[in-house]
Amino acid sequence: PWQFMYQTGILYNLKVNSFTDDRKDVAKATHAACQYFKDMYKIYGDWLLVIASYNCGAGNVNRAIKRSGGKTNFWEIMPYLPKETRGYVPAFIAVTYVMNYAHEHNLYPVAPAYSYFEVDTVRVNGQVNFNTLSAAIDLPQEVISYLNPTYKRNVIPASTNGESFYLRLPSNKIAQFMSNEQSVYAQSAT
Repeated sequence: PWQFMYQTGILYNLKVNSFTDDRKDVAKATHAACQYFKDMYKIYGDWLLVIASYNCGAGNVNRAIKRSGGKTNFWEIMPYLPKETRGYVPAFIAVTYVMNYAHEHNLYPVAPAYSYFEVDTVRVNGQVNFNTLSAAIDLPQEVISYLNPTYKRNVIPASTNGESFYLRLPSNKIAQFMSNEQSVYAQSAT
């Protein structure tokens, strides 16, 4: 749900390398976004400016404030912001409205493929290839990829520096993974 630029992600401890992208990890990215919002609120004291800074960066918001003669109201600095941000903040407000009054407009959410309570997380101790895992636990590789968007190549790399990697699976597949864990590592390493 969060779209961090590379540098901002790094500032908020979201690691990106050839195998993983923590910006796609829902939990890690949400924690980073919350911290970013808190940091920006300390600076601006206004949620619309925080949202604008999330979209275009604090530097652009600061320049817009300066160009506006020091105004600190989103609507007053709006003409000085990048075009995308001028639309982003009103769109954010509109989405917030729709989320709060969806039923009044006959809008209903689509149920996710897996609810939060149907998924569990397990720490892995070796390389895991999603194709190998798919065969071992009888779960389509597309589902494994969907639940683990952090891993770019459908592989969880083996830890080389003590870093922990985690695998999200439907809860009813955790025991099956643990029963086949060593064989998954062995087959994934080849």
